[in-house]
Amino acid sequence: MTTPAARAVGATKIYGEGDTAVTALDDVTVEFAPGQFTAIMGPSGSGKSTLMHCLAALDDLTAGSVFLGDTELTGMGDRQLTELRRDKIGFIFQSFNLIPTLTARENITLPAAIAGRKTDAEWFDQVVEILGIGDRLSHRPSEMSGGQQQRVAAARALASRPEIIFGDEPSGNLDSKSGAELLGFMRQAVDVFGQTIIMVTHDATSASYADRIVFLADGRIVDEMFDPTAEKVLDRIKTLEA
Repeated sequence: MTTPAARAVGATKIYGEGDTAVTALDDVTVEFAPGQFTAIMGPSGSGKSTLMHCLAALDDLTAGSVFLGDTELTGMGDRQLTELRRDKIGFIFQSFNLIPTLTARENITLPAAIAGRKTDAEWFDQVVEILGIGDRLSHRPSEMSGGQQQRVAAARALASRPEIIFGDEPSGNLDSKSGAELLGFMRQAVDVFGQTIIMVTHDATSASYADRIVFLADGRIVDEMFDPTAEKVLDRIKTLEA
C-alpha cells in the first residue's frame, strides 16, 4: 500500500467556546494520494480552508490527527512545524505573497536561501521554462502583471521540490486566461513531475483540472468525485447549497 501524501484522522476544529463555539471541522477522516491533484470544495463556511490549513501545518486541530506522509504533525513544536513547512511543503496563495523589493529570481529561490540550501540549477531552469518567466527573472513584482506574479509564486512553490503543494484559491485574483495558464501548469506539474497538489477552490472550472474533488458541507465530507468536468461540479455544488 502506498502511504498517502497527506491524511486527516478524526480531524475536529472548534473555534470559540460555549454558546459561541463554531465547529469548522467535524470528525473528518480523509486521505490524499501522492502524485494526484485534489480539489477541496464546498459552500462558504463548509470548512474547506480550515481543512487545508490544518493539513498544511498552518493551524492546529482541536482533536484528531494530521499526517504528511508518515510524519504526524499533531503535537509538533513551532520550530519543528516551521522546518517541515520550509522543507516539505510549497504554497500558492490567492495573494501572491511576493517580496516587493526582490527580483523574480530572488523570490523563487528565497525559501531555499532561508534554509541555507542551493536551488538545483537544472530544476530551476526547467520550472522557469515551463512557466514562461525566463524573461522576467530580473524584474520586481511591481514590474510584472498579475499573471506573471502568480507564475513566479508557482515557481517558488516548486523550486524546492516539495513533497506536497497547497493552493488556496490560486487563480482567484487572475483573469480567465492567466488563471487557465496557471491551472494548466499545475496539471502539468502533477502529470510530468509527479507533484502532489491539494487546492481549495469555489470555482467549478478550476476544480475540473483536478483528478479528484472532495466536497465538504458543515465541516464534514459529504461526497467525492473523480475525473470531474465543470458541468458535473456545478451540478453537485447546487445540491450542496440547496
